[in-house]
Amino acid sequence: MKTKMTKAERNWVLYDVGNSAFVLLVSTIMPIYFNYLAGNAGLSSVDYLAYWGYATSAATMIVALLGPVFGTLADTKGLKKPIFTATMLIGGIGCLALGFARQWMIFLLIYIIAKTGFSGSLIFYDSMLGDITTEERMDNVSSQGYAWGYIGSCVPFVLCLGIVLGAGKIGISMELAMMISFAIVAVWWIGATIPLLKIYKQKHYVERQPRAIRNSFKRLGVTLKNVRNEKKIFLFLLAFFFYIDGVYTIIDMATAYGTALGFDSTKLLLALLVTQIVAFPFAIIFGRLSTRYKTERLITICIAAYLGIAVFAIFLKAQWQFWILAILVGMFQGGIQALSRSYFAKIIPPEKSGEYFGLMDICGKGASFLGTTVISLISQVTGKVNIGVGAISVFFVLGMIVFRMATAEEKGEVRKAEMRLGEDGV
Repeated sequence: MKTKMTKAERNWVLYDVGNSAFVLLVSTIMPIYFNYLAGNAGLSSVDYLAYWGYATSAATMIVALLGPVFGTLADTKGLKKPIFTATMLIGGIGCLALGFARQWMIFLLIYIIAKTGFSGSLIFYDSMLGDITTEERMDNVSSQGYAWGYIGSCVPFVLCLGIVLGAGKIGISMELAMMISFAIVAVWWIGATIPLLKIYKQKHYVERQPRAIRNSFKRLGVTLKNVRNEKKIFLFLLAFFFYIDGVYTIIDMATAYGTALGFDSTKLLLALLVTQIVAFPFAIIFGRLSTRYKTERLITICIAAYLGIAVFAIFLKAQWQFWILAILVGMFQGGIQALSRSYFAKIIPPEKSGEYFGLMDICGKGASFLGTTVISLISQVTGKVNIGVGAISVFFVLGMIVFRMATAEEKGEVRKAEMRLGEDGV
């Protein structure tokens, strides 16, 4: 199998480079700035973490509800690219608008809108994978997307970090420094999308029909029935719901967790920059390993590693331990996300990729909603953020169990198909 990417594959990967800048901003500088706004309003560290978690949960819940409908519409001929463009612009413009918010509640409301646009765009982006590459290259291309997204996002991040940390030295306020940072990320994100928009063509689709929105609900109903009959798809989605809960929660809450524990904010940002740098080669490594080992085996390894990371996070007390946590997360973050995306793309009908990725997004975003909400509630009830974070380890255990059931079901279907072929041959 050739390793050099085509132009379509490269431009698809480039969108990951663009939107990952927003992801890195959300998981690093943005929570610290929100803590600054919340502190000015007199909020406690526990309430700060809780409100940030609630806002993240609200955004993920909105996309979880809208995702399947968006995905079903996107499978209609000629609609995937324009809807993708609209959601991307909502996210990018929302990111820009965050720089003008000075009150913590307004900041959270704009954040919810921007995060909703970002998350919505990923439904269409992920479903484009089957249009821009072949099945045998999906694991590698998907991994390349995450890999270059991690390292590429470091460029605007380092620039923003320099502006924020050096605001006093260059004679600007924290508010102005953040406004510039949000603008840099928004321009980077939207600019990186243009090459994909220029060349993307939807290859797999259903024909456009009158009353597209009404028909999208009908097709979604049919898809839900099919998912119940397709046991391997159903079990994978259930497993994904559980294990990706922990992954997304760690991504969304890492900086907020470290800040709530009283760690130095500058060192937190640098540690998470290390996460991105470590994630780059390891995402590529997992993509290469997928050519030698089965994808399901590699996903299992990643789930087990994240379970260990979640348990380690419970006992986090010192700043140096956060650095270890950051490195461990970087090693497996890209692998579990990229391989889950490509594995799912292989087991679903390509002409209904939008619908199915919309359902996958329900599982991912719904899980993230559950994870951040659990951390927020347990942290407020107990007054200890460590206990709240520790709760997510349960989801990795459940994810591992159900994923093994899904792979066993797939193996059973393969054996039955081979037996039928043998009988036909006889």
